[in-house]
Amino acid sequence: MANMPVRCGLAILAIGLGNTPAEGMECREALVQEVARIGVPGIPGPVCVVGAGAFPVIVGRSGDQDAALVAAGAAGNGRLVAFGHDGYLQQEMLAAHDTGRLIRNAVRWSGRDRAPSTVVIGARDLADHLESRGFPVTRLQIAEASDAPLDGAVVCLNAVQLRSTRLLERLRAHLDQGGGVLVFATGWGWQQLNPGQALDRDFLGNALLAEAGLAFSGAMSQRGQPAGLPVDRQPEPWLHAARALEALHEASAGERVLSGEERQQIAATVTMAAEAVWHEEASFRPQLETLLDASTTSIVPSPDRPIRQHDALERLIVALQSTRLRQTPAGEVQAHPAAETFPGAVPHDAPRETRTLEIDTRIPRWHSTGLYAAPGDRLTVRVDESAAGRGLGIRIGVHTDSIRRRPDWWRFPEITRQFSLDQPEITIASAFGGLILVDVPRDRNLGTIPVVIEGAVAAPWYVHGTTDPDAWRETLRHLPAPWAEIGSDKVIISVPSRYVRQLDDPAELMDFWDSVLDACADLAARSRQRSRPERYVSDMQISAGYMHAGYPIMTFLDAAPRFVDVELLRCQGDWGMFHEMGHNHQSRDWTFTGTGEVTVNLFTLYVLERCSPGAPLHRAIRPQAKAQRIRRHILENQSDFEAWKRDPFTGLIMYIQLQQAFGWEAYQRVFAEYRDLPARQRPRTDAEKRDQWLVRMSRTVERNLGPFFETWGVPTSAAARQSIEDLPVWMPEGFPPTP
Repeated sequence: MANMPVRCGLAILAIGLGNTPAEGMECREALVQEVARIGVPGIPGPVCVVGAGAFPVIVGRSGDQDAALVAAGAAGNGRLVAFGHDGYLQQEMLAAHDTGRLIRNAVRWSGRDRAPSTVVIGARDLADHLESRGFPVTRLQIAEASDAPLDGAVVCLNAVQLRSTRLLERLRAHLDQGGGVLVFATGWGWQQLNPGQALDRDFLGNALLAEAGLAFSGAMSQRGQPAGLPVDRQPEPWLHAARALEALHEASAGERVLSGEERQQIAATVTMAAEAVWHEEASFRPQLETLLDASTTSIVPSPDRPIRQHDALERLIVALQSTRLRQTPAGEVQAHPAAETFPGAVPHDAPRETRTLEIDTRIPRWHSTGLYAAPGDRLTVRVDESAAGRGLGIRIGVHTDSIRRRPDWWRFPEITRQFSLDQPEITIASAFGGLILVDVPRDRNLGTIPVVIEGAVAAPWYVHGTTDPDAWRETLRHLPAPWAEIGSDKVIISVPSRYVRQLDDPAELMDFWDSVLDACADLAARSRQRSRPERYVSDMQISAGYMHAGYPIMTFLDAAPRFVDVELLRCQGDWGMFHEMGHNHQSRDWTFTGTGEVTVNLFTLYVLERCSPGAPLHRAIRPQAKAQRIRRHILENQSDFEAWKRDPFTGLIMYIQLQQAFGWEAYQRVFAEYRDLPARQRPRTDAEKRDQWLVRMSRTVERNLGPFFETWGVPTSAAARQSIEDLPVWMPEGFPPTP
């Protein structure tokens, strides 16, 4: 990486780069000239700053700490500006506040000209915007870019499209020759689209940014707001990861005193960069490796002794160890002492066994095996040559949540590993151990294939309708692995084995859980037959919230005993567990802004009614609380829609009124209607979602719900309301309340 420092002036045409904070500030002033506020698309990802000639441009927040959302740097003899979201390429954002001016400044700055020629790859809105402002624009598609001339131009591209090493080398050469580049990407979005790949090794966008001492992070910043983001906040020095690391070294040597707030910011900045900076970067990355090699103490985070935000050095070492362990070749893996704390130790005398499993590849995602990899053990996995290299994987561990963004770490940030079955025989291992799963990509129908796993420990594993209940009671529930799975073709639950040792009747339990999944399918108007089972996993610490939806649904460990207590589930239900499963059945088509935590609870209520009929109502919607919420919203808040959106239980009451008047069947009919909509009829905007929900529900119940929506303050268009004027108006009895 070459970052040649050149002094900056304030005028746009006289800007170079410096390797001091003061020079970086001069460069920044040029980039934000006449820019007071910018739009923020969605949830941007921060941009890490590590190079000598790199500097933050726009500062936002990621969690509790500052982070750069836009950053710039010298790359060879050229200049590069990185934007932490590809939404900046869209017309809506280019027109928001001073965003367009910021990007035009960036083009001028990187091109060292008032109106440099630009090459825009794929981004039509950006090309239109620049052309309308007098910039010469050459438009290219990504497939053309590797062979097109770039000389003297400022190249603008979405880094997610950068998949060709040939184009990467051309852009590097372009920068080295003094060219300019504007790069846009959302690091966390790329990670979601590329599971099992790493920003620091697989994302070519970060290979390009390394030339300028930058990297797209996998973290998330705060969500953008309509008011936009002021740009007058000056970046503090600890947003530069190399300078932050230097300060941390000085503090450790007693040469500098850092406050707790400074330590927290330094820890956030450096650990974020450690995850994202390209592995071949030649300055910052070697410093991290030296620090890691010099650390001789094994750090074992736990709930009793967590690693906190201000434990900057310990946090960095653990983050670096976590990354190194994830990349260590299986043949070199050793058990980490933290594995004994979580996910748990395997008894020393637990026998290792070889097992052949038949995997039906028509079913996508995780296939349980009833086997466990002990921490540090090397296992052999074999498949037929016809199945090798077809995208199948082997996973060790079900605890896939990364907790790097949590302020306190109770366990190591990442403790699972995935291996590709790219050869007929591979070796797998994990420093932390875990349940072994076969991972099958979608649409990868290879039929039923044998998978041989050698060297594993047997785990308690119950398969509904297949496992012999007597074998379960006598043998299977007592198997030595520290984690167990109980499941069916609808749902699989992973809990510590100690919670199933006394489970006498897993069939009764899974009958209950199957009824939960069937209830969700029924309300969503889907088939009860599933393409794959849903999953619940309990964990010592999860990435967000108390529970969260997804694959798998994640909970804390305190939920584990409740998963297997069928009497408790029948009598009390479990709002949180049913709620998260509801999220996995929501549709964006009928969930507009403000109802993400509202429509989900239709599923919670339906499951409670069908599966746990004696369970008490949530206290927020009991009769007295419900009446109070209605009065407060209608009379005190004057039916303010923003207030409605801020309180999910107020919104839920509106949906409950519809259910009580027209029954669950009305929802099922409307959901079925949405399910079968052709693509051209699906709502695209929030306003369209509200309008369609009003009209489709009104037509289904044969009542004009327009005044009902207006009373609650949910906005709809005049056209939508006029379209249902032929129906009789409906209001719940006694609604709205009177003063």
